[in-house]
Amino acid sequence: MAGAVTSHLSHEAAKRPKHITESPIVKWVLISIALLFLALVVLLPLISVFIEAFKQGMSVYWASITDPDAVSALKLTLMTALIAVPLNTIFGIAAAWAITKFSFRGKNLLITLIDLPFSISPVISGLIFVLLFGAQGWFGPWLDDHNIQILFALPGIVLATTFVTFPFVARELIPLMQAQGVHEEEAAASLGAKGWQIFWRVTLPNIKWGLLYGIILCNARAMGEFGAVSVVSGHIRGETNTLPLHVEILYNEYQFSASFAVASLLVFLAVITLIVKSIVEWRTSIVQAGKEGEQADAH
Repeated sequence: MAGAVTSHLSHEAAKRPKHITESPIVKWVLISIALLFLALVVLLPLISVFIEAFKQGMSVYWASITDPDAVSALKLTLMTALIAVPLNTIFGIAAAWAITKFSFRGKNLLITLIDLPFSISPVISGLIFVLLFGAQGWFGPWLDDHNIQILFALPGIVLATTFVTFPFVARELIPLMQAQGVHEEEAAASLGAKGWQIFWRVTLPNIKWGLLYGIILCNARAMGEFGAVSVVSGHIRGETNTLPLHVEILYNEYQFSASFAVASLLVFLAVITLIVKSIVEWRTSIVQAGKEGEQADAH
């Protein structure tokens, strides 16, 4: 497969018109600008986080990240992601499958609703749940009568995080499944395969890398969400503070080393997510290039 990929890329490069081929100077200027921008906007802030985190020594850093409130915030962050991401994965697959494989009234409305969290401020998203489940909200009195707590507890944090992050999986799958079309599913159906058989044996293998990519993006946003969670959490220290909220509290209390130490945990989680994302992107590009190479060889 590697030979086919290399051959395909070389073939594409050879077909490229000369009048749009950049000179080496232009190429290196563009690369330098991109690297300089990344260094100033991404790498320098990340490096400064670790510098500040370890500024007062390893003992202070370790004490900050093992503090009971920090541990509680880490557990709550991971728990929220473990609940919100699978929910959004199920919704994303169902929505993408419905939109790309079936024709029905209201399809454009469904697509618009999926994109809604992208256009709404996270703070407004949190306020929506306050209006719904707050003491003076639509369902507040009923929840209070039945001793059910949504706001200032895990359910409210999960709901807010799910709302903010639910477009990521669906929006990653919809273009992919539209490009693939329905020919393979129709062929499987003509051979007698049923709905779930078609999904598990035809649809899912074709979208697995795009699905994993969407899950990674959804998980990254879920762990780093601040605005919506800040509104619904109540900022109860050691109970409803996620890692981003705990960092804010420490910073506002002028505990700078502790705040940067806890922030470094988020950076570690982000780096792990980035590594997995890069592996998925690399694997996806290899598979796609291999398929294109096979199609080129077939023609």
